[in-house]
Amino acid sequence: MAQEVVAVRGTKVLDSFPAGDPYGSWPAEEYAARCRERGQRATVVMDLDGDAFLVVAPDADATRNAA
Repeated sequence: MAQEVVAVRGTKVLDSFPAGDPYGSWPAEEYAARCRERGQRATVVMDLDGDAFLVVAPDADATRNAA
């Protein structure tokens, strides 16, 4: 459990998408791909409690403070 929390620390949520989209629809992945095309690091994680997909990016402030 602690590993999951650490993986999300230091990130900023860029957008959230409901998990109930129709089969074959991947709006969170598509949004993350557009972010990456613009040079922004982005990945998709699942918020199980909120039943949503979150597009997250490393938080520059958290990264700077950790270094």
